[in-house]
Amino acid sequence: MTPIETLEFVSGDHKLVGDLRIPNGNGPWPAAVFTGPFTGVRDQVVGVYAEGFAQRGLVTLAFDHRNFGDSSGTPRQHEDSGGKLADLSDAVSVLASDPRVDSAKIATVGICLGGGYAARHVAMDGRVAACVVIAGCFNDPVAFQASMGPDGYRSTLRSLTESATTERSTGDVAFMPAVATDGEAAMTGDEPFAYYGTERGASPRWVNQVTRRSIHSLLTFDAASAADLLTTVPLIVIHGRADAYCSPAAAEEFARRAGGEFLALDADQHIDLYDRQPHVGDAVKAAVTFLERSW
Repeated sequence: MTPIETLEFVSGDHKLVGDLRIPNGNGPWPAAVFTGPFTGVRDQVVGVYAEGFAQRGLVTLAFDHRNFGDSSGTPRQHEDSGGKLADLSDAVSVLASDPRVDSAKIATVGICLGGGYAARHVAMDGRVAACVVIAGCFNDPVAFQASMGPDGYRSTLRSLTESATTERSTGDVAFMPAVATDGEAAMTGDEPFAYYGTERGASPRWVNQVTRRSIHSLLTFDAASAADLLTTVPLIVIHGRADAYCSPAAAEEFARRAGGEFLALDADQHIDLYDRQPHVGDAVKAAVTFLERSW
């Protein structure tokens, strides 16, 4: 295992806490900052990938986004899309200022929902040299509206916005479970529960709870259009051939629009790319090899 330095840094009014891994040997090293699945914390999926990249010679930073894990922010367990993008920008600043890092060789790596955040962040931050997306979810408000119907989409947004207004006036935050095998949850079904609801993804930092108005952030965050802004940035999208939660077709289309590379792995489930071998090892090897060719 690569030694871990606990790193605290600031993003806006928030104190963020991360794990910094430094490879053995002499730097300066290329580096990667990681962002991961919805509700995830740094010792879950992003920690697995950060360790894999570090073993292949990159400085890595996996951190808890604002409102989650050991990082500050209220309400707790709230998905803040704009805040997450600010967190990533400030994480890059921290890496770029570290003398052990080659500031010209910093990548952003996103897994699952973090894939969309990584893409949008790299499209906005000209300092980042490359983007890696693994099992990515490319949120698209236009697609959400098409699937829900214009009236249904607007009605849902109105309801969520009204709930947020009520919360601000009363201070009473409405929550829902993050995962459940059935019934109401942000992620309902056996597959997300198999990771988060069992020892497989257990972490003392993870809480099976998310604010209801986090759904507004998910429905309005636009990751898909970032593809058109990444045509001059090295990009690889790695995805499982079978994925019931994040569309393989959407992932391949995103890579095509961006002019990036697409690699399909023989995974049976979306969460296979969270922690299962050989899938994680294959993804790490492909990603680092791509970065070495792209720097």
